[in-house]
Amino acid sequence: MASIKETTSAITDNLESLVSDLRSELENGEADFERLTSIADQISEAADGLAETFNSVNDTLMQRLDQLKSGGSSRASNGSRSQKKTSKAG
Repeated sequence: MASIKETTSAITDNLESLVSDLRSELENGEADFERLTSIADQISEAADGLAETFNSVNDTLMQRLDQLKSGGSSRASNGSRSQKKTSKAG
């Protein structure tokens, strides 16, 4: 499974490449507006993909934290109850 660092690195590398293409096109002197529009759309899609990646990771981590918070306290109390029952039985 790819790590967050690997994933974001690949996406940002792609963004940097697209920005470089955009700069080259602008510095060319004869701007091809269809090409500029295409590059800008690709940049937008890559940035949206990066945002979706971060949002997905954040949602997953927050869900896990919520599970640990809600389930962790009930597990601890259940564990202490079973210890008390065992102590009384012995």
